Amino acid sequence: MQTRLTSPTSTDPAIDGFPDADELAALRAWYAGMPVRQAVARYLPDRIGARQSARGVLGGVRRRLGKIARQLGRPDLAAVFAHPDGERLREAKAVADAIGVLRHVRLPVPQISDDLGLWLPARAVATLRAHGMATLADLTVRIPRRRQWWKVIPGLGPASARKIEAFFAAHPALTERARALLALSPASPIVPWEQLRLPHEVDGSAGAYRAPRATCTLDADNDYQAVQTLRARERKWTSAGALKILGSAVSRMSIWLAEKVDRTTIGCPSSAASFAWSEAR
Repeated sequence: MQTRLTSPTSTDPAIDGFPDADELAALRAWYAGMPVRQAVARYLPDRIGARQSARGVLGGVRRRLGKIARQLGRPDLAAVFAHPDGERLREAKAVADAIGVLRHVRLPVPQISDDLGLWLPARAVATLRAHGMATLADLTVRIPRRRQWWKVIPGLGPASARKIEAFFAAHPALTERARALLALSPASPIVPWEQLRLPHEVDGSAGAYRAPRATCTLDADNDYQAVQTLRARERKWTSAGALKILGSAVSRMSIWLAEKVDRTTIGCPSSAASFAWSEAR
């Protein structure tokens, strides 16, 4: 995961987890040559004996500084804190300079046009890219739309989804911005059902999953006509089972059409949507 850099500002929010004054004082004393236990005992006496060694206390401070540097997009500064303990005197100035820089680096703020790779885990990003999502704008509008939204993105999984949801929860302005862009965006290529015109190659004319025309209860020559027939019957149907079949049929065809848009080839002897009509026979 990478992070976009931004310039310093006096109104920056505090960096979560940044060492406090006592922790930094103990660290400076150690880098100046004071024995590790003495440095911790002088500046962090409450940490001694808390199931953690003095070396572990200062090691934890250094690791936190390294983590913060990586979060701020400065892996070069993170590397400064990763030196062996025996090199602390030689690295003292570099460490002091790195801490000074980290104090003034502004926390990055995600923008709706940012690449997913700047903010999300690499594994989740790879999956999202495979499904046509490259920026936060592509992903933002899908988060609040439905529960368990990740189930329509094979390979993502609930663990990655929770991390993504947590990210958007921490940056609610992204969702608002995405909605504003949707309102201003030009007409979508997605058209109402009544205006949909399918190519003959994929309109289900073959009827592989419908009964023969002579015996099929649906007065239809293709999938579109079959849906129209089912819709016309909807008001006459009263059973919950019949309505469930109708909803399932329309949903399957809609999902299939959405998937076909992303494919480079459309040749298909019989559409997956046709399978729905076999249930409605």
